[in-house]
Amino acid sequence: MELGILLFLSLAGSVLSIAAAGLVLLFPERARRQLVPCLISYATGTLLGAAFLGLLPKALNMGASPVAVLGATLGGIFIFLGLEKTLLWRHCHKENCEVHSSAGVMIVVGDALHNFMDGILIGSALLISPALAYTSTVAVVAHEIPQETGDFAIMLAAGWSRRKALWANTLSSLATLPGAFGAYYALAFFNPALPYVMAVSAASFIYIALADLIPAAHRHPGRPVSQFVLGLAGVGTIALFVLGH
Repeated sequence: MELGILLFLSLAGSVLSIAAAGLVLLFPERARRQLVPCLISYATGTLLGAAFLGLLPKALNMGASPVAVLGATLGGIFIFLGLEKTLLWRHCHKENCEVHSSAGVMIVVGDALHNFMDGILIGSALLISPALAYTSTVAVVAHEIPQETGDFAIMLAAGWSRRKALWANTLSSLATLPGAFGAYYALAFFNPALPYVMAVSAASFIYIALADLIPAAHRHPGRPVSQFVLGLAGVGTIALFVLGH
């Protein structure tokens, strides 16, 4: 039963995000420019909500030292900073991205790594509780949609065909599966590492929200009230999952 849930959540966190991003690209450019900032604001709330209401409380209640857990979270933030600088592990939301505009292959590599880590989060979360796995998957899907939309747009602007961009993004998204199943089986045998994996997973959500999504929202300053409300809606979505279980 749990393996079926894990497969479903892994595919939701990967293929579903690609499909949703593809649908967004079918919208007229003007509608897309209005929709993507909304998705970014909502994703910011889901990431921060999942980190602070779901992952970190679970990690701190698993018997590990609070200092060690929070230290792992802090260390994780610096790890992701290093990954961003070395592997272009980064989210893009516009066609003329100054980092990725001439690095289509590196987008695929960075996305594959990021999706693999998303899979680790989903697999490890399921070992704690299905509710935490669902919460984590919602946050993954929410922030993957604007990312994949941006990646598609960059690849198309760089001259990639729609078919090639679709296949490249789909293949990189499938890295979620080995990450999820690998973490699920490995951490089942090495349970003491689980709170620290949760802490590093929370760090990835916090880093993406603070270093990428919030600055992206600031580049669309025309709708501060809607951005604020959508961010709270993202937090509220996670809170409903957490409080409901």
